[in-house]
Amino acid sequence: MKKTQYIIGIALLWATRSAAQTDTLQTAKSAKNPLIIELEVENGGIIASKEVKETAFQHAYYNGVNLKVGWKIQHSDDQYFTLYNNPIYGVGLYSSTFNTDIIGSPYALYGFMQSPFGNLENKRWGFDYRIGLGISGNFRPYNEETNPLNVVIGARNNVFIDLGIRAQYKLNANWRAGAGLAFHHFSNGAMRLPNKGVNLVPITASITYQPNGENVLPDKSKIEPYSDNIHYHVNYGMGWKQLERDIDHRFLKMTMSAYASKHVSHKWRMGAGFDLFYSESGNSDQIAGDKSGQLSAKLSYGPSYYLAHVLTRNLILNGNVGYYLHKQYFNGEITRIFLRAGARYYVYENINAGVSIKAHKGKADFIEWTVGYTFNR
Repeated sequence: MKKTQYIIGIALLWATRSAAQTDTLQTAKSAKNPLIIELEVENGGIIASKEVKETAFQHAYYNGVNLKVGWKIQHSDDQYFTLYNNPIYGVGLYSSTFNTDIIGSPYALYGFMQSPFGNLENKRWGFDYRIGLGISGNFRPYNEETNPLNVVIGARNNVFIDLGIRAQYKLNANWRAGAGLAFHHFSNGAMRLPNKGVNLVPITASITYQPNGENVLPDKSKIEPYSDNIHYHVNYGMGWKQLERDIDHRFLKMTMSAYASKHVSHKWRMGAGFDLFYSESGNSDQIAGDKSGQLSAKLSYGPSYYLAHVLTRNLILNGNVGYYLHKQYFNGEITRIFLRAGARYYVYENINAGVSIKAHKGKADFIEWTVGYTFNR
């Protein structure tokens, strides 16, 4: 009986110690990706032409606030987090006012990546830049009768693009104060006209709280070389476009793309390919006129330069600069050169999904919702 009790006692002691060790390991592991909470205020910096300033932004003054929650990635088997100096990934909530009823008081929900740069060993000063993408709402869109002065945005909900750079001063182990510049762009990709877009370059001030004040410097001694493979990409995209303000119909747009690309560094891939575009508006007598229904009225195509900025193993920012060999002005293809910028995420192995904005000369063509497949990845 005593022997049995002794064995049970040893077993309980071992289980208790194992649980304690496991809990300690879990605590240590969780501490490697500490929580970051940040509040940022911003104001000023409305960018607009003289005509727009005298209409939509007359007597306007911009103020905004961001509440961001993220995690500093200090523990991961993806070496890209190390290459980007243990960045912060998280979610932000944005709210603003232009102090005018013409534009509205937009808000946005977005995801962001914030990467440190410069001398990471400095105990007091730090520098970082950020990239954010999300969806905004609560604009007061153009209406011919009730809001005719809003010549910049025709939709209540729009894409929100956020870029920023700043300096931070470490007040103590848990608190940092910062100041910098941001860039915000709001656009609906011509789904609703007008769509000149809203562009802001405000001054920012922030306060950051990190409950666990310990930070780990990135160890870049074990970075593996980037792949030398040529990647082959096939993508399909679709979206909608309003071509004329007085024609309420939104026309279907589709894209088929094929590219080849290769790493030139860990963070960048470059290549080239070909884009084929379909515009439903080529079937409209009101838009295409005598060319309505012809294949040449619906299709456009051309080669394009491909650029990818690799943020993680599965997340990239993608861009294109292309040249139309054939295009139709009445479909909104107003220049020979077309541009594309967006983001894609590999949701399962070689299958990716994403969103991008296609544009001509700074004017949005349409928002592409894309799916794709990469060979030889």
